[in-house]
Amino acid sequence: MVPSACWNCVLRPRAAATRALLPPSSSAPRVASAPFHSSAAQYAQPAKKKANTQTMMKHRQSMSIRRKKKKPVDRVRPPPVGERKALKKRIVLSNPNALEIEGMADLSAETMSNPSLRGTIMGLPVDKLDQLRAVEAFKPKQSWSLFRRPSTVFRRSTYEMGRLIDQITGDVEGAQQGKVVKKIVTGPKGSGKTVHLLQAMTMAFIKKWVVITVPDARELVSGDTAYSPIEGTNPTQYVQPNATSTLLSRVVKANQDVLAGLRISQQHPALKGLKPGSTLADLAKLGLQDAAVAWPVFQALWTELNATKAAPGVKDEFQPRPPMLVTLDGLAHWMGESVYRAADYTTIHSHDLVFVNHFLSLLTQGQTLGNGGLVLYATSTSNSPSNYSLEVGLDQLAARQEGVKPSSPEYPQPESYSDADPRVMDLFQASMSKDGLLELQTLSGLTRDETRSYVTYFARSGLLREVVNDQLVGEKWSLSGGGVIGELEKVLRRPQLSRPQVATATA
Repeated sequence: MVPSACWNCVLRPRAAATRALLPPSSSAPRVASAPFHSSAAQYAQPAKKKANTQTMMKHRQSMSIRRKKKKPVDRVRPPPVGERKALKKRIVLSNPNALEIEGMADLSAETMSNPSLRGTIMGLPVDKLDQLRAVEAFKPKQSWSLFRRPSTVFRRSTYEMGRLIDQITGDVEGAQQGKVVKKIVTGPKGSGKTVHLLQAMTMAFIKKWVVITVPDARELVSGDTAYSPIEGTNPTQYVQPNATSTLLSRVVKANQDVLAGLRISQQHPALKGLKPGSTLADLAKLGLQDAAVAWPVFQALWTELNATKAAPGVKDEFQPRPPMLVTLDGLAHWMGESVYRAADYTTIHSHDLVFVNHFLSLLTQGQTLGNGGLVLYATSTSNSPSNYSLEVGLDQLAARQEGVKPSSPEYPQPESYSDADPRVMDLFQASMSKDGLLELQTLSGLTRDETRSYVTYFARSGLLREVVNDQLVGEKWSLSGGGVIGELEKVLRRPQLSRPQVATATA
């Protein structure tokens, strides 16, 4: 019987059966099988093709990269001119978070020469802070903002300074009224030279002296202020009108009460705007109104402050002038060439600036202050150029104080080929030949008693949370290089670690 299906159909294998019997193709991807999935990899969905990034550019289409526009940012206006500099020089004298120390004595006319207060912490009088600010006695890097109110250590040098001011004023026995004392204050970095000048200014304001200060000598020779030559001078001298006007501003603000009570007693024909019977405050203000006449006004004011009697033709009764205190910080900046240039582009020596030359002449002349006073010039080690001539001059001054004669082989001399500045050497030779008026005062570290008072002051202000005993004081004194007050302050400001309590055995 013939089958209904053809033999070719019977003998042809089915496609499904063939796929089941044949092994899987090697081209099929192998996928790690999961325990919950048993589908073969060839039954998976085919991977989608990636979109073709290279598309055809349309006619006249831009080829540049399209970026998203950033949102406009509001630009802050820059600070006004001088605001950044004022922020750097900002002085903070009070910290309301610090503890107030009860029973702390103030520096006054009665306590400034009291030997029983040596080694204690004394506060600066509050009514003199504005005057001290006017003469720029405070520096930004000092730690006035740590305490409740500004105060200072009453050191041995402070007591000697107070005693000397009382003698010049004539308030103690054996007074030398009208005496002039000239000192150069030196010492290592952080020894308190600038604070020593501040203490002298405070005492001078208490005694109603006239205080004239140069807070930073660098500003006069660094090329930051205008200058012009003076005709008819040989060698050519240069005047700095703006710097002189700033000096007169400090003098008027700090000594307003004293200058307002004194009337002019000399003839000043060069100052046409000065009226008869004007006060010294009115005279100084002429230089504030016009900087071009600032230097002649300062010369007239200096003549008035050093006058001992009235000039012929002046009808007003002569009023005695008070003593003067002249201070300078950063003496080394005036012992070499300045940054200024002459007309032929040669450097101008600092001594050719009449402002600088006037204050340096106070060291060479004999009785430079007609009514007595004190001249205090301090060196600076934090911001000072290296000056070999100044070092030799200070060594010579120290040798003379110890009794070494200039003819002695032990007397310091500049080394050969050292290129020492002859004008600086002549300045020190002239200053030491005037009856030995110039003195050298070297400040050192605090004593153990003064260190204890200073450490206790930190503890009472809440900055030191340790028991103040001999062991702690000795440790801080040693870490500060023998009581150097600047280093001692850094040691006390460090974060204090809690000390382990060691039990002591008792008998």
